[in-house]
Amino acid sequence: MALEDARVFQGWCFGASGEHFGEVVFNTSMTGYQEVLTDPSYKGQIVTMTYPLIGNYGVNQEDLESAHPQVEGFVIKESCSFPSNWRSQGSLSDYLKFHGIIGIEGVDTRALTKHIRTAGAMRGILSTEDLDPDSLVEKARNSPAMEGSDWVKAVTCSGAYEWGEKEGTGAGLWEWGKGQEVKPRIAKKFRVVAMDFGMKYNIVRHLASRGCQVSVVPAQMSAEEILKANPHGIFLSNGPGDPAALTYAIETVRALLGKKPIFGICLGHQLLGLALGGKTYKLKFGHRGGNQPVKNLLNGKIEITTQNHGFCVDIDTLPVGQVEITHINLNDQSLEGMRHRRLPVFSVQYHPEASAGPHDAAYLFDEFITLMEKYSKE
Repeated sequence: MALEDARVFQGWCFGASGEHFGEVVFNTSMTGYQEVLTDPSYKGQIVTMTYPLIGNYGVNQEDLESAHPQVEGFVIKESCSFPSNWRSQGSLSDYLKFHGIIGIEGVDTRALTKHIRTAGAMRGILSTEDLDPDSLVEKARNSPAMEGSDWVKAVTCSGAYEWGEKEGTGAGLWEWGKGQEVKPRIAKKFRVVAMDFGMKYNIVRHLASRGCQVSVVPAQMSAEEILKANPHGIFLSNGPGDPAALTYAIETVRALLGKKPIFGICLGHQLLGLALGGKTYKLKFGHRGGNQPVKNLLNGKIEITTQNHGFCVDIDTLPVGQVEITHINLNDQSLEGMRHRRLPVFSVQYHPEASAGPHDAAYLFDEFITLMEKYSKE
């Protein structure tokens, strides 16, 4: 593996062979590697896991956050060849090989992570074919930068569909001994249109478990088409890439403001910030992992959250008097949550659906339900 600043790491291939480039980032989660691999927000990125042993509990068909792996490559210290878990249906290496994802093990992931923390996330390349460091560095430097990239078009759904109709969707929240075959026990009360910028499955499972009939629509759908469905609320999903590059989505979100209650997560939060007149910027190495501390400014509580983002809304650019800051990252004081003072609109930068990760922030889905309940009566 070569980085654009000429740092080179060697290791052994596991998974598929070939050559792939992407932005090299790190994730600090100790578990949940399958959810990381299948999170569409990682499209365009080569992910390094800081936990040293990966693959020990194998892979299964229930922990997917999308139909297949989305990462451009996977970097770990040590791969477990013989997983042991009652839910395991195969090894991590076989899973990556089947889906054409290159993995590299034997890398000093601690050194790589410290390097990224110091130098910042940067372009890199994984190759089992070209083993010339100088050649790989040059390829990394010539690969597309994350800034200005629209990766949403690569992960959004091809057409609108009702959650539950598409293969692999419709299952409820995971329950011990029952898996995800448990259907929501609450009758469908609210219609929600979810704009799919690269949405994780567990987000919709949370909405469905709270009585929402969810219509998933492509990122390019217009505000006019969305409002034709007359939903009780609109959800803006997570997704990959630079939010400022998604001018079509920003215009759509801006046109939806004030029309229906809106809840945004991750990229949806960033697009909401841009639609409200704010600006975004790229973080040095991003927030990725299941142990990110966030302070809720509304009640003073600290939440341990799951996060995956490399861009952030600039607090100082949001319209004064219109937007209230609700959550702050305790590591770097960056914006983690906001709400409009007058309109039924709120969003968070992190992932309240977790999967994998802590459930501290799941209450935000209940707040969305309460918001839709309130405005459906008016």
